[in-house]
Amino acid sequence: MKYLSLILIVIISLNSLSCRKSKFDSELFKIKFAGEKRCYLLHIPENFNAKGTKSLIIALHGGLGSPRNVEEQSGLSQTSDSEGFVVCYPQGLNKTWNAGECCGKAVKKDRDDVGFISFLIDELLANYDIDPNRVYVTGMSNGGFMCYRLACEIPNKIFGIAPVSATMAAKYCNPTGSTPIIHFHSYNDSNVPYQGGVGDGPSKSYKAPLDSVFTVWNTLNNCATTKTLVYDGTDYDRWTWSNCSNGVEMELYMTHDGGHQWPMGVKSSGKSDDPSTVINTNILMWEFFKKFW
Repeated sequence: MKYLSLILIVIISLNSLSCRKSKFDSELFKIKFAGEKRCYLLHIPENFNAKGTKSLIIALHGGLGSPRNVEEQSGLSQTSDSEGFVVCYPQGLNKTWNAGECCGKAVKKDRDDVGFISFLIDELLANYDIDPNRVYVTGMSNGGFMCYRLACEIPNKIFGIAPVSATMAAKYCNPTGSTPIIHFHSYNDSNVPYQGGVGDGPSKSYKAPLDSVFTVWNTLNNCATTKTLVYDGTDYDRWTWSNCSNGVEMELYMTHDGGHQWPMGVKSSGKSDDPSTVINTNILMWEFFKKFW
């Protein structure tokens, strides 16, 4: 009985870690979806109405992560304060997202994470002065995988994605509209190798090569141009795809430094890779999203 009590305490502690309060004055909310408790952090800058952006960025944590983890790792709340957009950090059940073929318990238990994010967007639009055409999604690793699935399945609610250190694992993708995409990755990422493969992270699923992902989206977005190298440097490379349907564009940043981390972010743990220092992910994604207002 003593050991059982100890196990229960550990489980409760682990669950509470997923929904910890923010260090950046973001408010913690708890909601129910499909009969299960969920939570998210919501950061609304003081200058939200003054800036007039009326924009929302949903930031999805990586596998085994949490809302507070991705908030601290990305620094998006600080960017929110300076630029005036709302940012929401939801929690995946079992700390993973069902992005299709990846990852973890979310896939094994067939969690309806697309339904949850769609429900969350509706909740936020109903309660805050957010333009429904300025809702964007970013995510780290497993959260980045989820960005692609959302673009595939609810393009009517997502108007741009910014995956970080990720690839696409959606089982099918036949969106009814076009989606702007800006993707950030490192050549040194061995967890999600840009050339594809299993990687050395906790998820043992196969990771699709980034070239194949963008080949798919080049077709889905009906782009007139193929992969174009617009910057070839010792610090990073940048490719673009332009003249796509509805004025959509795509960009891919590949850094020569860093690894499986948020570029210009905060290192998530002592044993993890160092973040890239050559590009500012938050500013680049925000400037990219603003192009499609």
